[in-house]
This record gives sequence, structure tokens and C-alpha cells, in this order.
Amino acid sequence: MTNQEKIGTKTVWAGESEYLVHGATQVPVVLSVSYGYDDMDEWYDVAIGKKKGHIYGRNTNPTVQAFEDKIKALEGAEAATSFSTGMAAISNTLSTFLFPGDRIVSIKDTYGGTNKIFTEFLPRQQVEVTLCETGHHEQIEAEVKKGCKILYLETPTNPTVKITDIERMAEAGHRAGALVIVDNTFATPINQNPLSLGADLVIHSATKFLGGHADALGGAVCGAKHLIEQIYHYREINGATMDPMAAYLILRGMKTLHLRVRQQCQGAMKIAKYLQTKSIVEAVYYPGLETHPNHEIAKKQMADFGGMLSFSVKGGVDTVRELLPKLKYANRAANLGAVETIVGPARTTSHVECTPEERAAMGIPEGLIRYSCGIEDAEDLIADLEQAFARVENSIKV
Repeated sequence: MTNQEKIGTKTVWAGESEYLVHGATQVPVVLSVSYGYDDMDEWYDVAIGKKKGHIYGRNTNPTVQAFEDKIKALEGAEAATSFSTGMAAISNTLSTFLFPGDRIVSIKDTYGGTNKIFTEFLPRQQVEVTLCETGHHEQIEAEVKKGCKILYLETPTNPTVKITDIERMAEAGHRAGALVIVDNTFATPINQNPLSLGADLVIHSATKFLGGHADALGGAVCGAKHLIEQIYHYREINGATMDPMAAYLILRGMKTLHLRVRQQCQGAMKIAKYLQTKSIVEAVYYPGLETHPNHEIAKKQMADFGGMLSFSVKGGVDTVRELLPKLKYANRAANLGAVETIVGPARTTSHVECTPEERAAMGIPEGLIRYSCGIEDAEDLIADLEQAFARVENSIKV
């Protein structure tokens, strides 16, 4: 493929032709752990990367490589490498570049697992971590200017969907000589391409929107070849390898990514506007709303506003306990980005690792509900919310 095709065509065709065999139209699942060579010199050339090929499943695999080629194409990157999970992608990438005495600047509102790396694991490795108020661009710029090895961003954030200006922050990071990394899981390559906005590396939890069917774990990092080679080397030695069956399932899911995300964006916008009309709802968090504090930045850097939203309800946790079981068209689960709508409070999903005090410090109310809009008809999802709200309002004083 060239770079001229539109994103929908790339989701279907990119990265696959090289791996089709025996006239098959679909990439096969290659489950072999090892790959044999009669020619010792050829084996050696493949082993040292001088020649294309595979030697051992912990290093590379044809099915996995097809996934890497597809996400590389969607993000407009020179190279990509994959991981067993999204958190493996994040932790391995940070571990590749950070050493004792280094400094990283990030935001307070990152995913709970990422936040734990910042607050628990990196300090243990003598890495200095500074977390800034999300959306406070002047504060981030001031901290970056003091010097840092990495500027790490997540936009939109999980679960409060706050937005950071990637282009502005990338410029600040590069002025300070920092590597700029962006978690693009919520936006997906359909809605946002951080590399085109100046980021050096873009990370995905492929478990979420990329796979889209809640049946496979995976992660990916895309960027310049010389950076990806370093991350790949760390991963191949430490072993957080993507499983070939997971790669196959995620590849299959990615073929409909543009269709799913389009439907999810449309549904999320309708639901966000509906939630604004409900007296039981204290606040609605969705960057597509004009009331969102970073709406203009989102308009500038996103093609659409995503399928993720969150809202907080009056009565806090008590209302959440009553409301969620009454929803018919929503899985109450710790996942997102699937074809089915998924709901859950941050205290059991994105930030279960954090204490109530830590969540409060991040601006996450205990009554906040994360809502991952599926591909169902928005009218049915709204009717479902309406009947659940009505039943809760009748049983709880809010």
C-alpha cells in the first residue's frame, strides 16, 4: 500500500499481503515456536537481523508481524513492535529509556496502572517523577523546561477524558531534548495520530478499540525505526511477547475499526448530550461537548471525539451500586472499546489499584461512571439509561 489510501481502506488491507500463503485471503495463525534452517549462514543472517525471517517465537512471529505492520500503517510510523498487553507496552517502553537519575514529566490523570508505575515503581528505580495538572499546559512546559528524559502524555485520559495539546507539548518536550510519548488508546488511529502532531512514540492497548471484541490481550508501540529497535530489543529479552492467536484476533478486529469507531463516536455524542439533561447527573465528561474545558484543543487535533465518556451521579457510590445493575445493554466489566457497551466505576476499573484518596487527588469522584459506548443503536442505549435512572430516582434520595 501507499500513503495515499484513506484510513478505512488501510484498516482492511494494510500489512497483510506479505503474510498470505497458499492463496489464503486471511493471515494465518502461525503457532510454531521455532523456525528451521538448513543453511547455517542464512540462519545466522536472520538471527542477527541481516535478513528477514524468524527464528524463535519470543522474538518474532509472522502473524504478530502482520499486526505490527497494520498498526504501523494506521499510525503513519516507520516501525512498530508489539506486546502481550497494553501495560507491557507502557512499562517496557519506559524501562527501555529510563535509568537511575533520569527524570520523567507526565500528568496526574493517566490510567491507574500507568500512574502506579509513576508513583511506585519508577521512584524505586531512582527515577524522578513529576506529575502535572492535566490540561495545565504552562505548568507542564515549566516542568519540562527544567529538564527531563521523557514527557509522557495520555489524551484523552482514562477515565475523565481530559485533553492535552499534543503539538504544543511535543514542541516543549523537544526544546528540552525529551522523548515525547503519547498513549493513544482512547482516541485510536481513526481519530488521532500523535506522530503527525510531533510525538516520538505512540502507545496502544490493543486489547481495547483495536481488537474491539473483548477476546484478546495485546499492546503496541509505533514510532521511528531507531527508537522501536531499542524497545524491541528490551522486549525480546524480557519476554512480554504478543501471542499469535491474540494477534490474529486483533487483526480481525482491526478490519472493522473505522466502522466501529464511527458508530461509537456518534453514539457517545448523543449519550453525552442526553446525560446533560438529567438532574441525577452531576457532571458529564466528553470532549465533544462544547462545555468540555478542552473542547477547542480536541477539535484541533482529533478527527472525532471518541467512544469513551464518563459521568458522575448524585449520591456517589450508593447511586452507582443501584444504577449499574439496572442497565440491560451494558456489561459491567473492567474493559472498554468493545462492540458491546461497557460500564463501571473508576474504583473497580481504571483506578482499582488506587486508594480513594489517590483517586480524589486525581479529580476522580467515587460516583464517577466510565461509559464505553458500543455499536448498539444510540436510541436504545439512551432508553436503557432512562429506565435505569427512573428506577434509581424512585428508590434513592438524590
